[in-house]
Amino acid sequence: MSDPSAFDRLEQLLEFPVDFPLKIMGRRVDHFAQTISDLVRSHMPEFDPATIELRSSTKGTYLSLTVTVRVNSRQQLETLYNEISAHPLVRIVL
Repeated sequence: MSDPSAFDRLEQLLEFPVDFPLKIMGRRVDHFAQTISDLVRSHMPEFDPATIELRSSTKGTYLSLTVTVRVNSRQQLETLYNEISAHPLVRIVL
């Protein structure tokens, strides 16, 4: 979703503020969930890390996090998405 037109289409479908789920996948390392939680909280201090849903891959190599954030604008969502996507522990963000 790093394509700006994807954010344009998304903005047309959403009414802000909105609770928006992000699925974040990365290698299963001890600090992955905490790192992502800290990153989200740096943008959204009200985010509750206890709401993160965790799932391991079948072989246990990867960890999937579902993070639902309260987003007030397209810009806020785009900034958060881009920062999470750029993190070296993250493989994909949906």
